[in-house]
Amino acid sequence: MMTFLTNFLILLLVLTCAHLHTPMYFFLGNLAFLDMSYSSVTAPRMLRHLATQHWSISFPECIAQMFFVIYFGTSEAFLLSSMSYDRYVAICRPLHYSQVMSWGTCTQMVSLVWSSAFFAPFMYIFFLRRLTFCGPNFIHNFFCDLPHLLQISCSDTSINVLVVIVVNLAMGPSDFYVRPCPYVRIFRTVFKIRSSDGKRKAFSTCTSHLIVVFVYYASITFIYLVPNTSNLLTLNQVVTVIYALITPLLNPLIYSLRNKDLKVALRRTLHIDGTRRST
Repeated sequence: MMTFLTNFLILLLVLTCAHLHTPMYFFLGNLAFLDMSYSSVTAPRMLRHLATQHWSISFPECIAQMFFVIYFGTSEAFLLSSMSYDRYVAICRPLHYSQVMSWGTCTQMVSLVWSSAFFAPFMYIFFLRRLTFCGPNFIHNFFCDLPHLLQISCSDTSINVLVVIVVNLAMGPSDFYVRPCPYVRIFRTVFKIRSSDGKRKAFSTCTSHLIVVFVYYASITFIYLVPNTSNLLTLNQVVTVIYALITPLLNPLIYSLRNKDLKVALRRTLHIDGTRRST
């Protein structure tokens, strides 16, 4: 509930407050909606299992959950890249910011994020149909994901692994290229600023985004790259919970605690300023 409500509050502030109608908060609103969606795919089922101790899930439900887990996860990766580019333009090309990051450009970028993310889960599920599952069909995780389904299959999964590699090679380089390059140029630009106050203001505009990127990729790297052995099974499950539940909760907190505009919008929405003046 905390994850859903905090992200919903961010989305509500972005939609209703006129001074938040900028490209930066447009992307932040999409990130909040993504975090709401991702946690809604994993958390309710997890809580149901914990409350009822009924741990079974049908194969179609498992496939549907896996599809949306991969879709929203991929969308968030692409959206973080778009937000990196937005921060690059704001710091390195401030005079051209309104021209480069026009509403048409922002809408096209977000549309591309939401549409291109369908490619990965569609390809994975298309080739997942060739596999057979002959038991024991027990997944050592709190929700269905592709690596765990491949582990319990009694078929040859080499083609599926190859598809995963090909899809990541097709979609990964552009994503990993777009994200670091803006920050390399941002750091170069910031270090050229002579005043310490100017450097602090420049860094403050992208620090929150860097923290979110680090938390997101630290958890996802551990889940998908660290071998899921018996010794690391419990740790993998803990990191999975962090990735599925804690990270969507941290994102709005990180942005709101370090952002004056969001604090002002929250006070206006809750009428805190008006209460203080009246008292």
